[in-house]
Amino acid sequence: MLVPLFEADGEASVVLIKRPETMSSHRGEIAFPGGQFDVGADPDLRATALREAHEEIGLVPDAVEIVSRLDGIGTVATRFTIAPFVGFLAERPVLQPNPREVVRVLEVPLSELLDPDAYREERWDTHTFDFDVHFFDLEDETVWGATARILTSFLMHLVGDR
Repeated sequence: MLVPLFEADGEASVVLIKRPETMSSHRGEIAFPGGQFDVGADPDLRATALREAHEEIGLVPDAVEIVSRLDGIGTVATRFTIAPFVGFLAERPVLQPNPREVVRVLEVPLSELLDPDAYREERWDTHTFDFDVHFFDLEDETVWGATARILTSFLMHLVGDR
């Protein structure tokens, strides 16, 4: 999956998507563009991230400069391991969301994510294990789950553990 970053009006922002309620998993959730590795199409996970971003939001692969790969993160519900790649865009992208996979594109300033009032963490206890759940409360959406864990990790790399 791809963590697409761009700068506009002196502000760094990240692109997120909202998944439709019709998806088989993670219905209605805020996520990064991304998807499953395709053995026939993808030589590596970097290629998967770029292909999926193109399929989901029309992001041209050549417009993305991959600058880092973050640590892999496992999902609780679907038991996938996500390989996040950070990609810089030279300018604000003109995106064309695929309506089957994306109902909304969000361009979220990093300053909004770094606002201490936007972040919260909860401890969820289950009958098999306990885990921390991260949340970013945006103006009209909430980012949580694996996406929020990736954002938390990315922001900690960016500014250090505050």
